[in-house]
Amino acid sequence: METPRIETYAEFWPHYLRQHARPATRAWHAVGTFTGLGLLGLAIVTARPWLALLAVLVGYGCAWLSHWLVERNRPATFGHPLWSLASDFRMAWLLVTGRLQREIEAASLQDKN
Repeated sequence: METPRIETYAEFWPHYLRQHARPATRAWHAVGTFTGLGLLGLAIVTARPWLALLAVLVGYGCAWLSHWLVERNRPATFGHPLWSLASDFRMAWLLVTGRLQREIEAASLQDKN
């Protein structure tokens, strides 16, 4: 499936959510994001830069594997790396605060209009 031309982050966010339609994909993203953040914090506290590299590998590894094995689509990172990174943190935050489902439903409604 070809990625639609996206000009703004406001257009990108609903697209990003649609690319993460399956709960397992979102769960793997959350695991990667929070593990990566933990490793990054540990890298800073222990002054071990290799842990920062591991944080990136774990974060992206979990996300990309979920796209290839669960969602069966192309990670949004490849087309919009910065917006995708910001959206990953946004999605993780909404997940832990219990507001993600509302955002997913809103993105789904945009599809129907």
